[in-house]
Amino acid sequence: MDISKLKSAITQEGFLRYFRNTSWLVGEKILRIFAGIVVGAMVARYLGPSKYGLFNYAISFVGVFISLATLGLDSIVVRELIKLEKRKEEILGSAFVMRFLGSFVVLTLLYLSVLLTDNTELESTLILIIGASTIFHCFNTIDFYFQSKVLSKYIVFSSIAAMLVSSIMKLFLIYFEASLVYFAIVVIFESITLSLFLFYFYRKQGNRMKSWKFSWDVSKYLLKDSWPLILSGVVVSMYLKIDQVMIKHMVDDYAVGIYAAAARLSETWYFIPIVITNSLFPAIVNAKKRNDGSYQLRVQRLFDFMVIISLAIAIPVTFLSQFLIEVLYGEDFLAAATILIIQMWTGIFVALGVASSAWLISENLQKIYLLGSILGACINIALNYIFIPTYGVIGAAFTTMFSQVVSILFLELLFKKTRGVLMMKWKSVFVV
Repeated sequence: MDISKLKSAITQEGFLRYFRNTSWLVGEKILRIFAGIVVGAMVARYLGPSKYGLFNYAISFVGVFISLATLGLDSIVVRELIKLEKRKEEILGSAFVMRFLGSFVVLTLLYLSVLLTDNTELESTLILIIGASTIFHCFNTIDFYFQSKVLSKYIVFSSIAAMLVSSIMKLFLIYFEASLVYFAIVVIFESITLSLFLFYFYRKQGNRMKSWKFSWDVSKYLLKDSWPLILSGVVVSMYLKIDQVMIKHMVDDYAVGIYAAAARLSETWYFIPIVITNSLFPAIVNAKKRNDGSYQLRVQRLFDFMVIISLAIAIPVTFLSQFLIEVLYGEDFLAAATILIIQMWTGIFVALGVASSAWLISENLQKIYLLGSILGACINIALNYIFIPTYGVIGAAFTTMFSQVVSILFLELLFKKTRGVLMMKWKSVFVV
């Protein structure tokens, strides 16, 4: 048998497997984009800029703490499931318990936060209701199993089901002219639906959650590698969500609504790099494990693709932003058009950051990722205090872009181990 032909066939089969996996995830996100844009725009029109701003302020307030519930375990658990498949039950069981406890830490912090801040009763109610959805995030541990097995179609089916339930409920609320609190309750039902479907498909594959085992040793091992990601997740959530919290307290609800309208559109795209990276992450880990020369090539191609897809979306939106905002949200939200343009170009650096995090995790350099996140957050918060009072939401959008550029394209010059991958990112930006 021709060994070279056999290797070629195996490589082609592996590529098709990961391509199909990515296609499922991208297809789901495209569907989510359209559903999110249409239903989200209807919700925004119904609530108006001020109430819509208040709703998104509550979501952003919870978002600052949400990484404590996930404990930065996502890529770490997937990596370990690939490396130590025989210990699947211990890894999944330990991750589930850790995330369950993490959700109660988040709820406690949220409760203390609303007591210590000057939020109104309505604002506090919205924050606590949305925060309650984190309890069901522990079932997303099943998601890690499907990622490690390159079976993302089951994640997609579950996500679509949750999205449909959420969308239908929001449309009913609009039709019956429901109050803002009910829209917050929908967030909980979406989390419950996602959990139920993930559980169903996990059982359908012949697996049982009751066979999961909690292990102190495994938990300590996972935390040993994930603690930088926990802190960096908190920091990333902070500087991605803190803008809306600061705008609320430094300007008003109306300004938050304008900023959130643009963010809702841009963030539908921001999820695509995460989907692609999560799908290709097992391929990158396996390439590093094989040490056959394909590792660096796959990382470079990932960076190149991140830039290409970012430009393919940012360029047309630059010319269509005002049209999109007017058609979707109405004249009350027209001020969001300029913010949308800035956020779409920021997406280039967001995408590179997501891909870079996968490389850092595969190299077990989570501490550098943490440092970059802290640097970006500090720059963003400091500049927000300077520019939001003078330039409002436009200032907030530009400070986010600047903080991303510094943390993604300059920080890694400080470390010898990361200068190579930094050059790969610069190559993607300037060659693509």
